[in-house]
Amino acid sequence: MATGQAPTANEYISHHLVNLQVGEGFWTWHLDTLIMSGLVGIVVFGLMAHVARNATPGVPGKLQAFVEMVTGMVHQQVRDTFHGKSELVTPLAITVFVWIFSMNAIDLIPVDFISGLLELAGVQYFKAVPTTDPNATFAMSLTVFALIIIFNLKFKGVGGLLHEVFTAPFGPWLAPVNFILRIIEEVAKPISLALRLFGNMFAGEVLFILMVLLAGLWSREALLASGASMLGHVLLSLGWAIFHILIITLQAFVFMMLTIVYMSLAAESH
Repeated sequence: MATGQAPTANEYISHHLVNLQVGEGFWTWHLDTLIMSGLVGIVVFGLMAHVARNATPGVPGKLQAFVEMVTGMVHQQVRDTFHGKSELVTPLAITVFVWIFSMNAIDLIPVDFISGLLELAGVQYFKAVPTTDPNATFAMSLTVFALIIIFNLKFKGVGGLLHEVFTAPFGPWLAPVNFILRIIEEVAKPISLALRLFGNMFAGEVLFILMVLLAGLWSREALLASGASMLGHVLLSLGWAIFHILIITLQAFVFMMLTIVYMSLAAESH
């Protein structure tokens, strides 16, 4: 796409769905995922920290009211779901929901805006939405998985955890079966968390790209020559974007709720 010629459909898709990478093999770094997720975290949580420092006890401003509404909603979900005592769960749930929602919301930016600007700077491949990268979603889910193990050890101890692993749900006489089922159950948690978020966000990104291809607007020449196609593309993309707001919110909420549920299960004894 850097040659000045109009890209083919395959080149256009690759332009949006291939990561900006450095390194080789297992040690390949996806720079676009790291950059975008880091920038989103700095901006969003920096803004929330600014609101917290300048919060007033009286009538709050619009931004303070919005932040209080979001944090209050998450805190209420933690109170209703998590039955143990921990000062970590509420901040964790707020971080998960706000960060994932913010990264998902990048998908509402037109698909050619960020990548088009970077193409002018010579960057050929760039995936702007971090949650369309399974490496990012698995990193978050594996962090939750590590916290599940820590909570199990903290609330049950090594002896209590081993007792639960080998005796639930069928009793000590079927200890091998209990152990196998527990391994499957625990491994399924990070995999389901990661793949659910990645699958939904990747599918949404692909649909936006397909809408551009359907309208025939993936090259600058076609974009300048086809006003009717552009109008149809805008209307179609706007409709999907409005519906996609529900998806990006729901996926952040589901990831947050499952995190709280898993923490609660780790803090309770069978």
